Amino acid sequence: MVMDVESAIQSRRTHKAFQSDPVGRELLDELLELARWAPNHHLTNPWRFRVVGPQALVKLKRAAGPEAASKLERAPTLVAATSLRAEDPVQYQEDLCATACAVYAVLLAAHGRGLAGYWRTPEVLRTPEGLKALGIPPSEHFVALIHLGWPRQEKRPPERLPPKDFIAYLA
Repeated sequence: MVMDVESAIQSRRTHKAFQSDPVGRELLDELLELARWAPNHHLTNPWRFRVVGPQALVKLKRAAGPEAASKLERAPTLVAATSLRAEDPVQYQEDLCATACAVYAVLLAAHGRGLAGYWRTPEVLRTPEGLKALGIPPSEHFVALIHLGWPRQEKRPPERLPPKDFIAYLA
């Protein structure tokens, strides 16, 4: 499916109900390759992606505990996104923003291919146990747990603020 950028931005939705089929490796590689085109100052390429396999998921669920573990089972494919930690605070902030752009590129590209996506920041990935479960070292900052899969339902667009509520033109 070819989709123009405006349509992709306006029609992408957060999905929490997925079919059981995982996203194939070839398609995942396409999506993650597109992430590298996100803007990043000094071309630092700070993003790192980890596709969560079955053994890593068991470890992550164990670290999350029984209540939170069920939310990790919503999508058949999970991808953890992190950003390299820079020594310079300005570079660190720029790299975090660039990684967020890369995650959004993955979500838009997935949507353009008919997939559903969900950007999460679960509590477990702000704990040493959760980070260890996915092999995320202290030199990286967790940014997103991307849930991907084929949607089970259509989603309607939510209400949005009108532009006048968030745009200011300065003299």
